[in-house]
Amino acid sequence: MDNLARVALPVIDRLRIDSLETHFVSPEVYRRADVAQRQARLAQVVSGQIIPQLLRLHSEIVPEAPPIEHVVEALAPTSADISGLADIVLGNDLEAALAYVLVLRDRGLSMESLFIELLEPTARHLGHLWDNDECDFIDVTLGVARLQKLLATFNDSCMLPELDVRRHVLLAMTPGDQHYFGATMVERFLLAAGWSVQSAFEQTSAQIAQLARTHWLAVAGLTVGSERSLGPLAETISLIRQQSVNPAIGIMVGGPIFTEKPSLALDLGADGTAANAPAAVLMAQKLFDLIELKSAA
Repeated sequence: MDNLARVALPVIDRLRIDSLETHFVSPEVYRRADVAQRQARLAQVVSGQIIPQLLRLHSEIVPEAPPIEHVVEALAPTSADISGLADIVLGNDLEAALAYVLVLRDRGLSMESLFIELLEPTARHLGHLWDNDECDFIDVTLGVARLQKLLATFNDSCMLPELDVRRHVLLAMTPGDQHYFGATMVERFLLAAGWSVQSAFEQTSAQIAQLARTHWLAVAGLTVGSERSLGPLAETISLIRQQSVNPAIGIMVGGPIFTEKPSLALDLGADGTAANAPAAVLMAQKLFDLIELKSAA
């Protein structure tokens, strides 16, 4: 316990983070009858995994200022860090999750690095848990929603007075594609995580761009099922950028092609990709935060 006292944990405004629940969780999914059991599980995870991890970070990063590359390597989130954060957000204590991430950030990792190496992989891990029937839909929805709140808190977009009316996303299939299953799963998770979703699964590129021209959208998400649709996808992205009423609209893409080659998303003009539906929710939040940062600059 003496060692734990030397770990400088941040002071968290619990009222502030609790107030975010209405933005990041759809009201109909935030009803649980097993709160006591979940809290007991969370306490076990924190005492058995998280506190030892914090102590390890504290003891291994020595004060003699080693080369920065050694520090970054030592701090890089491991698979245990990712599964540990997943366990925390599956509980009901966002304060513990905030403290967990802040310890890493305050020891030298940027929020961009934390998103790429910790938060997005944690969302992806939650998706794998759901795929393997280790967690139900509500568990994963609440976990992803708390990851969204972490991002919004760190990026200060949680303080936006119009947060609840600006989180609009358009989901569309690439013209010519018929692989709806992945897109409908993304839609389901976005709705449950508090997003306002407009779907356009059977529209042409021009019709999709028309929606972006007539509706304020924070993010557009496009899915593609095969390589033959990459041309129409690039065309659709270009039209959205040209016509969107929101000139800073974020565009994310999904599909097996991008799982194998994530850099292809940038080549086609998108801002990012996500490996599964929970990760897509977190990517949408990241793009939303970037929009708000640009507008505040």
